[in-house]
Amino acid sequence: MSDLLLAADPLFFGGFDVGVVVFVIVKALLAFTFVMVGVILLIWFERKVISDMQNRIGPNRAGPWGLLQTLADGIKLIFKEDSHPREADNLVFRLAPYLSVAPAFLTFCIVPMGGIFTGGDDGAVTLFGHTTFLQVADPPIGVLFLLAMSSVAVYGVMLAGWSSGSKYPLLGSVRASAQMVSYEAALGLSVVTVILLSGSLSTHDIVASQAGRIFDWNLVATGVIPFLVFCVAATAELNRPPFDLVEAEQELVGGFQTEYSSIRFGMFYLAEFMNTITMSAIIITLFLGGPSGPIGPGPEQLWPLFWFMVKLLAFLFAFVWVRATLPRFRYDQLMDLGWKRLIPLSLGWLLLIAAVRVADDQGWNTVLVVAITLAALFAGGALMLAGIRVAEQRREDEEVPV
Repeated sequence: MSDLLLAADPLFFGGFDVGVVVFVIVKALLAFTFVMVGVILLIWFERKVISDMQNRIGPNRAGPWGLLQTLADGIKLIFKEDSHPREADNLVFRLAPYLSVAPAFLTFCIVPMGGIFTGGDDGAVTLFGHTTFLQVADPPIGVLFLLAMSSVAVYGVMLAGWSSGSKYPLLGSVRASAQMVSYEAALGLSVVTVILLSGSLSTHDIVASQAGRIFDWNLVATGVIPFLVFCVAATAELNRPPFDLVEAEQELVGGFQTEYSSIRFGMFYLAEFMNTITMSAIIITLFLGGPSGPIGPGPEQLWPLFWFMVKLLAFLFAFVWVRATLPRFRYDQLMDLGWKRLIPLSLGWLLLIAAVRVADDQGWNTVLVVAITLAALFAGGALMLAGIRVAEQRREDEEVPV
């Protein structure tokens, strides 16, 4: 058996048989059910929280406390007429919604949702005679898989706008591609700091490296800055307010999904909220110890799942709070934040963390190394800002007055 396989889930240590295949399928179905139910509840939760913040009632008709309103809306979308623009590219137009939904679920598959990682335990649990991790898959290149899926997700939005045969969806898709490229770099650099400290690309190993005290979490170990950069970049990657420029109603009449209706429109809506749940789970995995937390009385295997859900709800509330609080950025502000602020900050912090690790490994004076690194970073930052100002001034001088 290959080393690549042995580095993954212990479920495969004894080889493949029908029982293992069925077990994997059941895990995938359970994860998909969890995400789908989570989307239904998140839409209700978001509408309720925002309505409360705005002194409104929110959904309260369908089911107790309006809990079935999302289900009613989904059923309505299924039975609505599916319009198809005459100028649209038929194949791509129909394929684009699936390219938005699939990456969201596939990314969630590498998230550890439970398991005890302290006291010598490796997070494995035994269910129905099989020892496994509480995640659908644990590829040794899990973080690379995460970055690949976040890059693939933009294709659904981009192809939806391009294939619609209309200029407003096309503008929305162009904005999406520019926005995703801008913030993908900052997001990737913040993830590299986590890889540098944990020494592994496996999400399971990253969680295991944070087991123990709260000071072992990457939130603290990386100095908070990568965590903040990742949260801002992830919000932009999700196209959520205040970064929802790809579907700015005042400018693009709904953006890339203007020409979509019925269940295809619902799939884009589903992908947005599914991505929110997935990205919240990824933040927990990379920076907040995953399902790690204190073990109280009762079945100890249930506590990690409890802490995972508590952390997940906290981040989902934070996403909703930001949506209800902050106004939408202008497009130039969106680009400036990504290229002029987040990328230099995340790159400089990565170099600083790397310098500290090298100093520790080589036995050098850490304070001196940090001072030299900071001086070099500040000097480079000053030169970069000076170059930006010169370029902006030159562009202003070359502009012809109207």
